[in-house]
Amino acid sequence: MTNPTANTTANTTANTTATTAATTAANAGANTGGTAARTVLISGASVAGPALAYWLHRHGFAPTIVERAPALREGGYAVDFRGEAHLSVLRRMGILDALRAARTGTGSMSYVNSAGKPQAKLPADLFAGDLEVLRGDLARILYDATKEHTEYVFGDSITSLSEDAEGVHVTFERGAPRRFDLVIGADGLHSRTRSLVFGPEERFVKHLGVYCAIFTTDNHLGLDRTGHAYVTPGRLVTVYSARQNREAKAVFYFGSPLLDLDRRDVTRQQALLTERFAGNGWESDRLLERMRQAPDFYFDSVGQVRMDSWSRGRVALLGDAAYCPSPLSGMGSGLALVGAYVLAGELAAARGDHRTAFARYEREMRAYAEGCQKMGDGVAKMMVPESRLLAGFLNRYYKVMPYLPGKNMPAKMARKAAENITLRDYTAELSTR
Repeated sequence: MTNPTANTTANTTANTTATTAATTAANAGANTGGTAARTVLISGASVAGPALAYWLHRHGFAPTIVERAPALREGGYAVDFRGEAHLSVLRRMGILDALRAARTGTGSMSYVNSAGKPQAKLPADLFAGDLEVLRGDLARILYDATKEHTEYVFGDSITSLSEDAEGVHVTFERGAPRRFDLVIGADGLHSRTRSLVFGPEERFVKHLGVYCAIFTTDNHLGLDRTGHAYVTPGRLVTVYSARQNREAKAVFYFGSPLLDLDRRDVTRQQALLTERFAGNGWESDRLLERMRQAPDFYFDSVGQVRMDSWSRGRVALLGDAAYCPSPLSGMGSGLALVGAYVLAGELAAARGDHRTAFARYEREMRAYAEGCQKMGDGVAKMMVPESRLLAGFLNRYYKVMPYLPGKNMPAKMARKAAENITLRDYTAELSTR
């Protein structure tokens, strides 16, 4: 895969790429009901941003994506898709087969004791849904599906946004200022776009009392498309196989109020994780040793985003930046892809009238997003029990859960939330205009 790895490289080709994208978009607009080509800056190249770029191009817009990282972020945890709403968007994008080829195939998850002996086994559909892939594989597939018609600027970020009647003047940390018709923040839980336009993060992000760290390691446990989890008071360690069992993902959760940590200070984050889990038992110490050599260490608080409005003027928010349900919900990536499909479709249906389109986007997505967020409510206390008593209770509960009448209820609730939206066929509607 060829990929811009630095802002300097991306900016040297920006004018040529932008001209090509605009010309292609104008032609596409002429073929899809006359939607005028409009320039749209998207902040964030993870999941929501490239998905939006795909649909914007399909509807005759010219998307540009700016990403702080110097290249695609190809690490990360496994993400799930479940239900027809998620799968239909992937199918309409033409990437479902590629994702199925990259699926993790992870089966059941076993809870183990300190000696590594399985104590309980939970079914795969509770964790993986209909399709599970690594977040990095999803990002790569989305990039490959958009790189020919989307201008990507890596290694840069937005520093200011100034709106007038004709568009938005944008300044960047490294690149020259530019103007766009619209700006979309798809830059995650800690969205800079949201902070610049709507206000400080603490007004919108609800901390769920948990921190999470994840990194890639070798599959030293010999896991075969499965995972192990180890629970102690205030802590959870999980390991699951990945890449056809060639490697594994280690995930650490611990309970904590919001901490004063620099999100980019990896050394301090790893030191904190070591303090919290040293002597925890099972594989904790061995994994902490291997953490230092991990190529893709990730650490963050676990939270949800709650906002009364997702747009202001010519700026709108998408995915985790607007309605993050938290990783605990298992809904984030599917929700982001559905949101991208709806936002682009409403912009096309409104012929680029952002006021109409943004209002309709919120109307279509609000109840759906809130339903997905409910899947993350209360999960933190179950995953990371605060007391020894609760940890012991949960370990006993997991033993008998497979035999209980309601054992499939959590998976059914997740599927119901994921399917609780009726998607319009924007492409067919526009073709009849």
